Amino acid sequence: MSTANSKKVGVTFFSVLFGMLAGAVILILLYAFGFFHPPFSTGPEKAAEGNLPLPSPNVLQTVASLEDEITNSRQNAIVRAAQKVGPAVVSISVVQVRMVRQRPFFSPFGDEFWGRFFRPREYKEKVYGIGSGFIINPDGYILTNAHVIREADQLKVTLTTGDEYEGTVTGFDEASDLAVIKIDAEDLPWVALGNSSDLITGEWAIAVGNPFGYLLDDPNPTVTVGVISAVNRDIKRERGQVQIYRKMIQTDAAINPGNSGGALVNAAGEVIGINTFIFTKSGGSLGIGFAIPINTVQRILEEFTTFGRIRPVWVGVQVQEMTPLLALSLDLETTDGVLVSHVDEGSPAERAGVERGDVVQRIAGKKIRSVEEAQRALADAIVGDEITFHLVRRDQAHDMVLQLVERPEEGGR
Repeated sequence: MSTANSKKVGVTFFSVLFGMLAGAVILILLYAFGFFHPPFSTGPEKAAEGNLPLPSPNVLQTVASLEDEITNSRQNAIVRAAQKVGPAVVSISVVQVRMVRQRPFFSPFGDEFWGRFFRPREYKEKVYGIGSGFIINPDGYILTNAHVIREADQLKVTLTTGDEYEGTVTGFDEASDLAVIKIDAEDLPWVALGNSSDLITGEWAIAVGNPFGYLLDDPNPTVTVGVISAVNRDIKRERGQVQIYRKMIQTDAAINPGNSGGALVNAAGEVIGINTFIFTKSGGSLGIGFAIPINTVQRILEEFTTFGRIRPVWVGVQVQEMTPLLALSLDLETTDGVLVSHVDEGSPAERAGVERGDVVQRIAGKKIRSVEEAQRALADAIVGDEITFHLVRRDQAHDMVLQLVERPEEGGR
């Protein structure tokens, strides 16, 4: 390289270096006088730590609103209903004492042989059970299922406060599976009773019970949620079953062992039924539970309150199954209905005009095809009810209105 070219390169290098130095000086001066802040600096619009932007007041307000909205959404109708009813739901612990007879030892000849020489050993055994109930007025009256307290020798009621009381049975009706217990307490929380006649299939159903009793050191109730699956369910009776379940509420809210007698509640926090039983193969809830409608319960409560018992109803008829031969002899085209075989003298049926030989095809609007269905149609009737019999007599249809009265002491049907 020539000397001239070397001089040109040297001049260019120093010119660039001088320009860079001059630019740096200018930037430092501008920063010093506050004309700008580089991205890596911490100005008034930057956070003191972490170099993160501070949220604007609008953003802070939005976040607070969202938090409030989430909190409010947790306090929904189900939560409010459970909070309203929960304090009045109780646990009922039952003790039954039964006599047990035990053979002294194995006998290949049977008890009859050894019974001549050795008496069987007898002893008392305590059987414990647990159920639920709910307080229906502040004076300590509690509603539950009759099967929860059947044959109880001792009743202990535990409130959600943890307080325990001895319970006394003041009303018991096995057919309707309802019972009333009284505890010696005042100013208690109590439930509001709703209307089970206007239930809507698909609306919320909240089961509140207290199934643990002495099993847990926690007296608070449990809550399960579902919907009203169906209404007006009539349950077929098994052989030997005393209870008659008509117009039942079906729900998929879990009703587990120990929840019998607890409250079925609507979204307004009103009791619409008493949780009673479930259909199950395993013993646990399969989502097919049933509750006695609260309107039915209130009718029974009026009987308990006024008369201290459920007065037996007198209809005054005997009926028999219709057969094809009977239908043919009566010139009927169907075997639907039941044939009246006897009418009691002075009974509501006789006063209404029912006669022997009439074929009753509907009772209270319900179609009758058997004696059992006729009995079921009258199962929840109480003294004072008016029941309409739709019947056929000599090819003529008639509607007879029966005013039900109490069965006389000497008997009657």
